[in-house]
Amino acid sequence: MEKRMVKYPIGQQSFEMLREGNFIYVDKTRYIEKIVNGSQYYFLGRPRRFGKSLFLSTLKCFFEGKRELFKGLYIDTIDWDWKPYPVLHLDLNNQQYKEENNLDILIENFLSIKEKEYDITPTQQDHSVRFSNLIKGMYEATGKRVVILVDEYDKPLVNNIHNRERFEMYRDKLATIYSNFKSSAEYIRLVFLTGVSRFGKLSVFSGLNNISDISFDIDFSAICGITEEELTANFKEGIENLSQRYSRSAEEEQLELKRHYDGYHFSEECPDIYNPFSLLQVFAKRKYGNYWISSGTPTLLAEQLKRTDTDLTQLLNVRCSQNALAGLDIENITPVSLFYQTGYLTIKDYDLNTDIYTLGIPNVEVKKGFFEYLLPYYTSVKEIESKVFVVDFRKEMEEGRVEAFMKRLEAMFAGIGYDMKFDEERNVQNAFLILFSLIGLNVDAEVRTSDGRIDILVRTNDYVYIMELKYGGTPEEALEQIERKEYALPWTIDNRNVIEIGINYSSEKRRIDGWKVKNA
Repeated sequence: MEKRMVKYPIGQQSFEMLREGNFIYVDKTRYIEKIVNGSQYYFLGRPRRFGKSLFLSTLKCFFEGKRELFKGLYIDTIDWDWKPYPVLHLDLNNQQYKEENNLDILIENFLSIKEKEYDITPTQQDHSVRFSNLIKGMYEATGKRVVILVDEYDKPLVNNIHNRERFEMYRDKLATIYSNFKSSAEYIRLVFLTGVSRFGKLSVFSGLNNISDISFDIDFSAICGITEEELTANFKEGIENLSQRYSRSAEEEQLELKRHYDGYHFSEECPDIYNPFSLLQVFAKRKYGNYWISSGTPTLLAEQLKRTDTDLTQLLNVRCSQNALAGLDIENITPVSLFYQTGYLTIKDYDLNTDIYTLGIPNVEVKKGFFEYLLPYYTSVKEIESKVFVVDFRKEMEEGRVEAFMKRLEAMFAGIGYDMKFDEERNVQNAFLILFSLIGLNVDAEVRTSDGRIDILVRTNDYVYIMELKYGGTPEEALEQIERKEYALPWTIDNRNVIEIGINYSSEKRRIDGWKVKNA
């Protein structure tokens, strides 16, 4: 029998094209049943490229009554008359919103097309009034209440989060459009909005206080992304192909996939969620890579780190409430909410008694990809050189070549531009953490001992490195602290070589200004 050609829908956001093209589709239609029997207004927040657009497209086809597309799927088994509803599908994802008129042009084109489709003559140029008239006109023309789907409702805001004037301009424009969701409620069957962020303390929804935010809802936690069960049921061929290429069993390959692309959680009771974009890429290319990170550079996050003087060590293991994750306050943007909502942090644990979440980096792809991107922000290592730099650094540490990797560290800090404030201790600490996290060895920062904290602890198969950093001091002082506080004591019975390294960083010279080594 001829082997079936598996088609992976990379970048495919049209449910109709996906089904007609016989691409693999992970059935998420059971969530449609929950939605049609639930609220009138919904909001779903998820990171980019997690399947929000495809789900909205699925909803669109469902309400348009295209039953033939749903044959064999869950939703085709429920009691539904499949009569078409009028649908308004507004996609805000196709603009960068760097000019004042970007949104106006998009809305104008959208309204003109729908007005022509329903033979509605605009009586005013005001977009909000025309939007209201369009909803009412569609209802009157069909006798059915309107379904409104808004994809990436927040794109104009997210893209201008550090441009206060343009942010407020777009916020006001969006508020006039979204105000119709409340004023036209009698003509509306469903409103479903998606986005990356939910902005707190904003008037974007103009009093629409009955919207059901399912972003943290346990029943909708797997509405986007791919669960372990869905992976096994839908991607057997992809797993087998990877197993053959990497000479591993199917079970070993699934563990590797899990390590690279799994680990997302969107509620306190959520199955492990895989990044769908990366999974499709790795199956199609039969090669592991940082696909999600590469599909959109995290410039916004890097800028936020520099603006807020954020300690990466604390950010990688942070505890907070749901309120801290659910909204972004333009007056006081916190890295925690921004990193969570954009997918660089996820829920790792939840304490029911205190209602507190513990966050962490989801998986290897996010950790490596993000830190490789950040390395040039904090050091003189260029982006195109970062991977080679990290590989060579790791090899030198594994082989105990202290002179070589310390000279590499010196070079890393030597050519930093003056736009980076390296007189600030935090940036130096972040640079060390990023580099040592990237090398893929057993690395810990700020390790507590009985008499203090080890700045950086690195363990290889043959060596234990204990590093102490001083700022504006001397390497001798750093080494003396290691000795005085007996940081090496826990490894005195270890078979590995213990190497103590005292390092001084000069904020005046903006580089490592001396280091001293001692074998414990």
